[in-house]
Amino acid sequence: MKISAIEIRLCRHQAPAMRDAEMRGGMRSDLEFLVLTLKTDEGLQADTFGFAGRGARMAGEIAASVLRPFFLGRDPMYREKHWHEFRMADRWWNHVPIYSYGPFDIACWLLGALAAQQPLYQYLGAYRDRVPIYGSSLVLPTPEDYARQALEIKERGWAAYKLHPPGDVAFDRQAYRLCREAVGPDFTLMADPVAAYNQQQALRIGRELERLEYYWLEEPLFDVDFHGLRELTRTLDIPICGTEVLAGSHYSTAECIASHVVDIVRTDVSWKGGITATIKTAHLAEAFGLQCEIHTAIYHPLELVNLHCCAAIKNCEFFEVLLPWDYFAFGLKESLRIEDGYAILPRRPGLGVELDWDFIDNCTFAML
Repeated sequence: MKISAIEIRLCRHQAPAMRDAEMRGGMRSDLEFLVLTLKTDEGLQADTFGFAGRGARMAGEIAASVLRPFFLGRDPMYREKHWHEFRMADRWWNHVPIYSYGPFDIACWLLGALAAQQPLYQYLGAYRDRVPIYGSSLVLPTPEDYARQALEIKERGWAAYKLHPPGDVAFDRQAYRLCREAVGPDFTLMADPVAAYNQQQALRIGRELERLEYYWLEEPLFDVDFHGLRELTRTLDIPICGTEVLAGSHYSTAECIASHVVDIVRTDVSWKGGITATIKTAHLAEAFGLQCEIHTAIYHPLELVNLHCCAAIKNCEFFEVLLPWDYFAFGLKESLRIEDGYAILPRRPGLGVELDWDFIDNCTFAML
């Protein structure tokens, strides 16, 4: 089987953009994305979303000029070969963004699953058919807003709630405390300040979160601050979770594990190099007895790919989705299926749910 054609759609969701306050520092997102279609000479076709950073135009031009020539004519079953050859090709002056390779790798895996007539997670090697789900906030206006959202997630029956606070220590501490008071002592809470603190602040916050019995503290410092993170893992009892945006996929994660930079590692199919890299990272962590938690891929067609990976990985406890749900629940013909706090895996071959092509056509502003 050979990849005979690759279509790249540049898309912009027509709904209103996210509000300034929902991302730190007044950053905005117009929710642009790519949709890739890989066709083969045997008549198979796989479609997937791709992350586009701040703009589909830039992401699409990189995909068209670097990734499409690389994959055209290749056998999608040779995913391991493609991974290693692109790693070297990228080193020779391509240096594409970390999200560029992922959708192409996803599409190759989907072609394999479709050829085998299996759901993706079973093609990967299934561990389970449902995964506990947790909600992950945007940046909210007040500490009380976090508490209300945490309680809402608990009342939905979901497994946990994670805060993305604005990074002001006084505000954040109040939000952490109010969330615990709102949901009670037995509901799982996590904190992800997204590299907001210095080392002294992170240590104090970590101590506070220990008293509040939070489940983990994620990226309190930048992922590349290996010394500072190592000091936190050495000093604090609460697990430190990280490696989410490190370049180098499982190679850089291996050093973080070996030198005790983090207690829990992160990966996902969008930012870390696709399904191939996600599974490699999970197995690496498993060999060291560590959890590998899958990071939200934001848009639900990519979240569904993440979910398939979660179902094929024993050392991943949760499936993460970004809140508010309605912001990102587009692009699929059927909603992600949630029952009793679990995300349920679809059983049809490949992704298991069709993309919503009426929605995609309405969002497409260019094709490459």
